[in-house]
Amino acid sequence: MPANGLDYSALFNRNLPPPSGPWDGHPRYNFIGGHSDPDMVPAEGFIESAARVFRGDPRNISMYNFSGGPQGILPLREFLVEKLAQHRGIETTIDDVLITSGSGQGIELINEILLEEGDTAIVEAFSFSGAIGNLRRRQVNVVGVDLDEDGMRTDHLAELLEGLRDQGVRPKYIYTIPTLQNPTGTVLTMERRERLLELSEEYGVPIFEDECYADLIFEGEYENAIRSMDDANRVLHIGSFSKTLGPGTRLGYVVAPWEVMSRLLSRKNDAGTGVMDQMIVGDYFTHHYEEHILDMRAALKRKCDVLSSALRESFGPSIEFDVPRGGMYLWVKLPAGVDSRDLVAPALREGIAFNPGPDWSADPDAAAGYIRLCFALPSDAEIREGIEKLADVFRREGALP
Repeated sequence: MPANGLDYSALFNRNLPPPSGPWDGHPRYNFIGGHSDPDMVPAEGFIESAARVFRGDPRNISMYNFSGGPQGILPLREFLVEKLAQHRGIETTIDDVLITSGSGQGIELINEILLEEGDTAIVEAFSFSGAIGNLRRRQVNVVGVDLDEDGMRTDHLAELLEGLRDQGVRPKYIYTIPTLQNPTGTVLTMERRERLLELSEEYGVPIFEDECYADLIFEGEYENAIRSMDDANRVLHIGSFSKTLGPGTRLGYVVAPWEVMSRLLSRKNDAGTGVMDQMIVGDYFTHHYEEHILDMRAALKRKCDVLSSALRESFGPSIEFDVPRGGMYLWVKLPAGVDSRDLVAPALREGIAFNPGPDWSADPDAAAGYIRLCFALPSDAEIREGIEKLADVFRREGALP
């Protein structure tokens, strides 16, 4: 800093995280986050859709919230109403749909209207790092529910709710990712979805349902959303376009009753989610959703098979993982005593990035022995090469025999 420069250190918010350095690009072998397959971005379809929508009313661009008002443009909300009914069993109207700047904004808005410091929220023991991080920044008490191969254990949830009631605590919500759970990839059974609704009614706690990955079941039929079984507005539902088109679209949505929607709108202070993205995505999906989603599922299934094979070949029986029914990531259990946090930096030095388990857990230490690998972005060859190199790093660091 120049001698006469302003020192900001005394001015920063006390709760800021540590500073980060300048971004120096993506690693060569990128297994982190929710990146999508670049080969599956429908560039030509976007061009055709852009040409169509830009021949429309220019007031969509020249005015704030012109077509559809602050909840988002009508064509995209109308597409969502139809898609949710057909693919997730949710009967709703455009009045109950809010377009957001990614599903992360949906999480932020729901937390903004429901949570205060010291409140309690229930999450799955392993869960989306962004949701957990948001709760911690708000100094909310995070309570984790155990998971098994069928998703959230509702028997454990019942025990937790009863214990909290005995303490005079009413959680603000139960956050769940029931379909292709992040990071475990599990799918909550219909029996447990029904039981979750029963517990919501019994204890007066709403369900916050995150279905960002629900479109990505590889094949076959799959369970309807919890919201589809809700006849009493107990479920707040969010989803995303980022996982089916690419995170660069920055589009998500919330489905909620007007009692909640009106409060969400009061806190959505961004003057509206980007209209051009909404217009193009709304037009593209109206014409191409079915074919695009089938192509996306096939591509992701192939990459999942490649990653599974590479892990078995390079790591052998030292690790454990279940192949999910869909999605874009694997949740991998490392040998006993290994802390994945210790392996992040050595792997990055070799150009390999992965998500350490503690970032995805209500109890970070309980997930120290896990890593999360997203397989959507790298090519088949990069998956094989990256996993082989990752195994070499782990052996060099003493994490594998």
